[in-house]
Amino acid sequence: MTSLSAVPAYAAPTAKAPLERTTIARREVGEHDVLIDIKYAGICHSDIHQAREGWGEAIFPMVPGHEIAGVISEVGSAVTKYEVGDRVGVGCFVDSCRECEYCLKGQEQNCVKGSTGTYNDTDKHGAPTYGGYSTHLVIDEGYAVRIPEGLALDVAAPLLCAGITTYSPLRHWNVGPGSKVAVVGLGGLGHMGVKIAHAMGAEVTVLSQSLRKQADGERLGADHYYATSDPETFEKLAGSFDVILSTVSAVLPIDTYLGLLKVNGAFVNVGAPEEPVSVNMFSLIAGRKTLAGSNIGGIAETQEMLDFCAEHGFGAEIEVIDADQINEAYERVIASDVRYRFVIDTATI
Repeated sequence: MTSLSAVPAYAAPTAKAPLERTTIARREVGEHDVLIDIKYAGICHSDIHQAREGWGEAIFPMVPGHEIAGVISEVGSAVTKYEVGDRVGVGCFVDSCRECEYCLKGQEQNCVKGSTGTYNDTDKHGAPTYGGYSTHLVIDEGYAVRIPEGLALDVAAPLLCAGITTYSPLRHWNVGPGSKVAVVGLGGLGHMGVKIAHAMGAEVTVLSQSLRKQADGERLGADHYYATSDPETFEKLAGSFDVILSTVSAVLPIDTYLGLLKVNGAFVNVGAPEEPVSVNMFSLIAGRKTLAGSNIGGIAETQEMLDFCAEHGFGAEIEVIDADQINEAYERVIASDVRYRFVIDTATI
Protein backbone atom coordinates (compact mmCIF):
# COMPACT_ATOMS: atom_id res chain seq x y z
CA MET A 1 0.00 0.00 0.00
CA THR A 2 1.10 3.55 -0.71
CA SER A 3 2.75 5.54 2.05
CA LEU A 4 3.11 9.27 1.42
CA SER A 5 5.94 10.78 3.43
CA ALA A 6 6.28 14.18 1.75
CA VAL A 7 2.88 15.60 0.82
CA PRO A 8 2.85 19.33 -0.03
CA ALA A 9 0.73 21.39 2.35
CA TYR A 10 0.21 24.84 3.81
CA ALA A 11 0.58 25.05 7.57
CA ALA A 12 0.58 27.57 10.39
CA PRO A 13 3.91 26.88 12.16
CA THR A 14 2.76 28.56 15.39
CA ALA A 15 -0.31 30.36 16.69
CA LYS A 16 -1.15 33.52 14.75
CA ALA A 17 1.79 32.98 12.36
CA PRO A 18 1.20 33.28 8.61
CA LEU A 19 0.63 29.98 6.86
CA GLU A 20 3.55 28.75 4.78
CA ARG A 21 4.27 25.95 2.34
CA THR A 22 5.68 22.79 3.89
CA THR A 23 5.45 19.01 3.58
CA ILE A 24 3.66 16.53 5.80
CA ALA A 25 3.48 12.74 6.03
CA ARG A 26 0.29 10.82 5.38
CA ARG A 27 -0.18 7.35 6.81
CA GLU A 28 0.01 4.18 4.76
CA VAL A 29 -3.23 3.22 3.02
CA GLY A 30 -4.72 0.52 5.23
CA GLU A 31 -7.16 -2.17 4.22
CA HIS A 32 -10.22 0.00 4.98
CA ASP A 33 -8.67 3.27 3.79
CA VAL A 34 -8.96 5.34 0.65
CA LEU A 35 -6.34 7.72 -0.71
CA ILE A 36 -7.90 10.98 -1.87
CA ASP A 37 -6.26 13.32 -4.33
CA ILE A 38 -7.57 16.59 -2.92
CA LYS A 39 -8.73 18.96 -5.65
CA TYR A 40 -10.29 21.78 -3.62
CA ALA A 41 -10.33 22.86 0.02
CA GLY A 42 -12.64 25.52 1.41
CA ILE A 43 -11.53 28.14 3.92
CA CYS A 44 -13.86 28.17 6.92
CA HIS A 45 -13.81 30.90 9.56
CA SER A 46 -13.16 28.15 12.08
CA ASP A 47 -9.82 27.54 10.34
CA ILE A 48 -8.84 31.08 11.34
CA HIS A 49 -10.16 30.71 14.90
CA GLN A 50 -8.07 27.58 15.37
CA ALA A 51 -4.91 28.71 13.57
CA ARG A 52 -4.92 31.82 15.77
CA GLU A 53 -5.94 29.97 18.96
CA GLY A 54 -9.13 31.96 19.27
CA TRP A 55 -10.88 28.89 20.67
CA GLY A 56 -8.07 27.85 22.99
CA GLU A 57 -4.76 26.04 22.87
CA ALA A 58 -4.10 24.28 19.57
CA ILE A 59 -1.66 21.83 17.99
CA PHE A 60 1.13 23.16 15.76
CA PRO A 61 2.24 22.99 13.07
CA MET A 62 -1.39 23.09 11.91
CA VAL A 63 -2.64 22.25 8.43
CA PRO A 64 -6.24 23.56 8.47
CA GLY A 65 -9.06 22.60 6.15
CA HIS A 66 -12.20 20.52 6.71
CA GLU A 67 -14.06 21.32 3.52
CA ILE A 68 -12.38 18.81 1.25
CA ALA A 69 -13.36 17.62 -2.23
CA GLY A 70 -11.32 15.25 -4.32
CA VAL A 71 -11.01 12.01 -6.24
CA ILE A 72 -10.03 8.60 -4.93
CA SER A 73 -6.74 7.35 -6.40
CA GLU A 74 -6.26 4.18 -4.33
CA VAL A 75 -8.42 1.90 -2.20
CA GLY A 76 -7.47 -0.56 0.52
CA SER A 77 -7.96 -4.28 0.07
CA ALA A 78 -11.14 -4.42 2.20
CA VAL A 79 -12.81 -1.26 0.87
CA THR A 80 -16.35 -1.85 -0.42
CA LYS A 81 -17.91 1.61 -0.48
CA TYR A 82 -15.70 3.28 -3.10
CA GLU A 83 -13.63 2.64 -6.17
CA VAL A 84 -10.71 4.44 -7.77
CA GLY A 85 -12.03 7.50 -9.60
CA ASP A 86 -14.96 8.16 -7.27
CA ARG A 87 -15.57 11.80 -6.28
CA VAL A 88 -15.69 12.20 -2.52
CA GLY A 89 -15.72 14.77 0.23
CA VAL A 90 -14.40 14.92 3.77
CA GLY A 91 -15.77 17.22 6.44
CA CYS A 92 -14.93 18.13 10.01
CA PHE A 93 -14.05 14.71 11.43
CA VAL A 94 -12.19 11.65 10.19
CA ASP A 95 -12.93 9.05 12.86
CA SER A 96 -14.99 8.27 15.95
CA CYS A 97 -15.34 5.44 18.45
CA ARG A 98 -17.93 3.63 16.28
CA GLU A 99 -19.42 1.98 19.39
CA CYS A 100 -21.30 4.58 21.45
CA GLU A 101 -25.03 5.24 21.14
CA TYR A 102 -24.49 8.28 18.94
CA CYS A 103 -22.06 6.65 16.55
CA LEU A 104 -24.50 3.75 16.21
CA LYS A 105 -27.28 6.25 15.42
CA GLY A 106 -25.21 7.89 12.67
CA GLN A 107 -24.50 10.94 14.81
CA GLU A 108 -20.74 10.53 14.85
CA GLN A 109 -20.24 14.25 15.46
CA ASN A 110 -21.63 13.65 18.96
CA CYS A 111 -19.40 10.64 19.71
CA VAL A 112 -19.19 10.14 23.48
CA LYS A 113 -15.44 9.59 23.30
CA GLY A 114 -15.07 12.51 20.91
CA SER A 115 -14.84 12.33 17.15
CA THR A 116 -11.39 12.88 15.66
CA GLY A 117 -11.08 16.29 14.04
CA THR A 118 -9.82 16.47 10.48
CA TYR A 119 -7.09 18.74 11.80
CA ASN A 120 -5.89 20.18 15.14
CA ASP A 121 -6.43 16.80 16.77
CA THR A 122 -4.67 13.49 17.34
CA ASP A 123 -5.74 10.17 15.85
CA LYS A 124 -6.18 6.85 17.66
CA HIS A 125 -2.44 6.23 17.31
CA GLY A 126 -1.54 9.57 18.88
CA ALA A 127 -0.41 11.16 15.62
CA PRO A 128 -1.53 14.71 14.75
CA THR A 129 -4.23 15.10 12.12
CA TYR A 130 -3.65 17.41 9.19
CA GLY A 131 -6.43 18.93 7.10
CA GLY A 132 -7.27 19.77 3.54
CA TYR A 133 -4.76 22.51 2.73
CA SER A 134 -2.72 19.74 1.14
CA THR A 135 -2.66 17.55 -1.94
CA HIS A 136 -3.57 14.15 -0.49
CA LEU A 137 -5.48 12.61 2.41
CA VAL A 138 -5.76 9.03 3.66
CA ILE A 139 -9.03 8.29 5.44
CA ASP A 140 -11.18 5.35 6.48
CA GLU A 141 -13.83 4.82 3.81
CA GLY A 142 -16.58 5.18 6.40
CA TYR A 143 -15.76 8.83 6.99
CA ALA A 144 -15.84 10.00 3.38
CA VAL A 145 -19.03 10.95 1.55
CA ARG A 146 -19.90 10.69 -2.11
CA ILE A 147 -20.18 13.92 -4.11
CA PRO A 148 -23.06 13.57 -6.59
CA GLU A 149 -22.26 14.01 -10.27
CA GLY A 150 -24.48 17.08 -10.41
CA LEU A 151 -22.11 19.04 -8.17
CA ALA A 152 -18.80 20.44 -9.35
CA LEU A 153 -16.00 19.71 -6.89
CA ASP A 154 -15.12 23.36 -6.29
CA VAL A 155 -18.64 24.42 -5.26
CA ALA A 156 -19.13 21.16 -3.36
CA ALA A 157 -16.12 21.60 -1.07
CA PRO A 158 -17.70 24.20 1.28
CA LEU A 159 -20.78 22.02 1.66
CA LEU A 160 -18.72 19.66 3.81
CA CYS A 161 -18.83 22.22 6.63
CA ALA A 162 -20.92 25.26 5.71
CA GLY A 163 -23.55 23.13 4.00
CA ILE A 164 -24.05 20.53 6.70
CA THR A 165 -23.71 23.07 9.52
CA THR A 166 -26.78 24.89 8.23
CA TYR A 167 -28.68 21.90 6.80
CA SER A 168 -28.61 19.88 10.03
CA PRO A 169 -30.42 22.38 12.30
CA LEU A 170 -32.90 23.35 9.61
CA ARG A 171 -33.78 19.68 9.19
CA HIS A 172 -33.83 19.06 12.96
CA TRP A 173 -36.26 21.93 13.58
CA ASN A 174 -38.50 20.65 10.77
CA VAL A 175 -38.19 23.63 8.47
CA GLY A 176 -40.41 23.33 5.43
CA PRO A 177 -43.36 24.94 3.63
CA GLY A 178 -45.08 27.33 6.02
CA SER A 179 -41.97 27.88 8.15
CA LYS A 180 -40.69 31.39 8.70
CA VAL A 181 -36.92 31.34 9.04
CA ALA A 182 -34.47 34.18 9.70
CA VAL A 183 -30.78 33.78 8.90
CA VAL A 184 -28.48 36.09 10.84
CA GLY A 185 -25.48 37.02 8.70
CA LEU A 186 -24.95 36.50 4.99
CA GLY A 187 -21.46 35.02 4.94
CA GLY A 188 -19.96 31.59 4.32
CA LEU A 189 -22.50 29.86 6.55
CA GLY A 190 -25.36 32.29 6.12
CA HIS A 191 -25.52 32.15 2.34
CA MET A 192 -25.87 28.36 2.54
CA GLY A 193 -28.54 28.72 5.22
CA VAL A 194 -30.53 30.94 2.87
CA LYS A 195 -30.17 28.58 -0.08
CA ILE A 196 -31.09 25.49 1.91
CA ALA A 197 -34.01 27.01 3.84
CA HIS A 198 -35.42 28.38 0.57
CA ALA A 199 -35.07 24.98 -1.11
CA MET A 200 -36.88 23.41 1.86
CA GLY A 201 -39.83 25.67 1.10
CA ALA A 202 -39.52 28.17 3.96
CA GLU A 203 -40.16 31.90 3.86
CA VAL A 204 -36.65 33.24 4.41
CA THR A 205 -35.53 36.54 5.92
CA VAL A 206 -31.93 37.70 6.13
CA LEU A 207 -30.89 39.78 9.13
CA SER A 208 -27.61 41.51 8.31
CA GLN A 209 -25.79 44.50 9.74
CA SER A 210 -26.58 46.55 6.65
CA LEU A 211 -28.43 46.28 3.34
CA ARG A 212 -25.15 46.07 1.42
CA LYS A 213 -25.73 42.46 0.33
CA GLN A 214 -29.49 42.69 -0.15
CA ALA A 215 -29.41 41.95 -3.88
CA ASP A 216 -27.27 38.88 -3.25
CA GLY A 217 -29.55 37.68 -0.48
CA GLU A 218 -32.61 37.91 -2.69
CA ARG A 219 -30.79 36.18 -5.54
CA LEU A 220 -29.88 33.33 -3.21
CA GLY A 221 -33.49 32.85 -2.11
CA ALA A 222 -34.30 35.37 0.61
CA ASP A 223 -37.85 36.72 0.57
CA HIS A 224 -37.01 39.61 2.89
CA TYR A 225 -33.87 41.44 3.98
CA TYR A 226 -33.45 43.71 6.99
CA ALA A 227 -30.60 45.66 8.55
CA THR A 228 -29.99 44.88 12.23
CA SER A 229 -28.34 48.29 12.61
CA ASP A 230 -31.83 49.80 12.24
CA PRO A 231 -33.68 49.63 15.60
CA GLU A 232 -37.02 49.59 13.77
CA THR A 233 -36.13 46.14 12.41
CA PHE A 234 -36.59 44.58 15.85
CA GLU A 235 -39.87 46.37 16.42
CA LYS A 236 -41.28 45.49 13.02
CA LEU A 237 -40.29 41.81 13.17
CA ALA A 238 -41.19 41.08 16.80
CA GLY A 239 -42.76 37.63 17.15
CA SER A 240 -42.23 36.74 13.48
CA PHE A 241 -40.07 33.62 13.22
CA ASP A 242 -40.28 29.92 13.91
CA VAL A 243 -36.51 29.52 13.65
CA ILE A 244 -33.66 32.00 13.73
CA LEU A 245 -30.36 30.57 12.53
CA SER A 246 -27.43 32.65 13.74
CA THR A 247 -24.36 32.08 11.58
CA VAL A 248 -22.16 34.89 12.89
CA SER A 249 -19.18 34.62 15.23
CA ALA A 250 -19.87 37.99 16.84
CA VAL A 251 -21.42 38.40 20.30
CA LEU A 252 -25.08 39.31 19.75
CA PRO A 253 -27.70 40.81 22.09
CA ILE A 254 -29.47 37.48 22.47
CA ASP A 255 -32.47 38.86 24.37
CA THR A 256 -33.21 41.26 21.53
CA TYR A 257 -33.14 38.46 18.98
CA LEU A 258 -35.28 36.17 21.12
CA GLY A 259 -37.95 38.86 20.88
CA LEU A 260 -38.22 38.08 17.17
CA LEU A 261 -39.38 34.51 17.79
CA LYS A 262 -42.91 33.22 17.78
CA VAL A 263 -44.18 31.20 20.72
CA ASN A 264 -42.24 27.89 20.74
CA GLY A 265 -39.66 29.38 18.37
CA ALA A 266 -35.98 28.46 18.42
CA PHE A 267 -32.87 30.62 18.18
CA VAL A 268 -30.13 28.29 16.94
CA ASN A 269 -26.45 29.19 17.06
CA VAL A 270 -24.10 27.70 14.51
CA GLY A 271 -21.64 30.59 14.64
CA ALA A 272 -19.25 30.33 17.57
CA PRO A 273 -18.10 33.60 19.16
CA GLU A 274 -14.79 33.52 20.98
CA GLU A 275 -16.33 35.38 23.96
CA PRO A 276 -19.19 34.26 26.25
CA VAL A 277 -22.69 35.62 25.71
CA SER A 278 -25.36 36.35 28.30
CA VAL A 279 -29.11 35.89 28.27
CA ASN A 280 -31.98 36.91 30.53
CA MET A 281 -33.98 33.77 31.36
CA PHE A 282 -37.24 35.72 31.12
CA SER A 283 -36.54 36.09 27.40
CA LEU A 284 -36.89 32.31 27.15
CA ILE A 285 -39.64 31.73 29.66
CA ALA A 286 -42.01 34.13 27.93
CA GLY A 287 -43.27 32.26 24.90
CA ARG A 288 -41.55 28.95 25.75
CA LYS A 289 -38.67 29.77 23.45
CA THR A 290 -35.56 27.71 22.83
CA LEU A 291 -31.97 28.91 22.80
CA ALA A 292 -30.00 26.19 21.09
CA GLY A 293 -26.78 25.29 19.36
CA SER A 294 -25.98 22.93 16.55
CA ASN A 295 -22.71 21.54 15.35
CA ILE A 296 -22.36 19.69 12.04
CA GLY A 297 -24.01 16.40 11.10
CA GLY A 298 -23.16 12.73 10.96
CA ILE A 299 -21.94 10.92 7.87
CA ALA A 300 -25.43 9.83 6.77
CA GLU A 301 -26.90 13.31 7.19
CA THR A 302 -23.94 14.88 5.37
CA GLN A 303 -24.61 12.56 2.45
CA GLU A 304 -28.29 13.48 2.61
CA MET A 305 -27.33 17.16 2.47
CA LEU A 306 -25.09 16.68 -0.57
CA ASP A 307 -27.83 14.78 -2.38
CA PHE A 308 -30.33 17.51 -1.45
CA CYS A 309 -28.09 20.25 -2.84
CA ALA A 310 -27.46 18.29 -6.03
CA GLU A 311 -31.18 17.64 -6.44
CA HIS A 312 -31.89 21.36 -6.14
CA GLY A 313 -29.01 22.32 -8.40
CA PHE A 314 -26.79 24.40 -6.15
CA GLY A 315 -23.47 24.40 -4.32
CA ALA A 316 -21.70 27.19 -2.51
CA GLU A 317 -20.94 30.63 -3.93
CA ILE A 318 -17.18 30.63 -4.18
CA GLU A 319 -14.03 32.51 -5.06
CA VAL A 320 -11.27 30.10 -6.10
CA ILE A 321 -7.78 31.14 -5.00
CA ASP A 322 -4.22 29.87 -5.32
CA ALA A 323 -2.50 28.56 -2.22
CA ASP A 324 -0.20 31.55 -1.97
CA GLN A 325 -3.28 33.72 -1.39
CA ILE A 326 -4.35 31.91 1.80
CA ASN A 327 -3.03 34.51 4.24
CA GLU A 328 -4.65 37.32 2.27
CA ALA A 329 -7.88 35.31 2.19
CA TYR A 330 -7.81 34.99 6.00
CA GLU A 331 -7.70 38.76 6.36
CA ARG A 332 -10.49 39.16 3.84
CA VAL A 333 -12.68 36.66 5.70
CA ILE A 334 -12.22 38.64 8.90
CA ALA A 335 -13.16 41.79 7.00
CA SER A 336 -16.23 40.06 5.50
CA ASP A 337 -14.72 40.65 2.07
CA VAL A 338 -15.69 37.40 0.36
CA ARG A 339 -18.79 36.28 -1.48
CA TYR A 340 -19.11 33.81 -0.03
CA ARG A 341 -16.46 31.14 0.45
CA PHE A 342 -12.82 31.02 -0.52
CA VAL A 343 -11.83 27.69 -2.04
CA ILE A 344 -8.18 26.74 -2.52
CA ASP A 345 -7.19 25.09 -5.80
CA THR A 346 -4.87 22.52 -4.27
CA ALA A 347 -3.03 22.04 -7.57
CA THR A 348 -1.30 25.32 -6.65
CA ILE A 349 0.13 24.06 -3.35
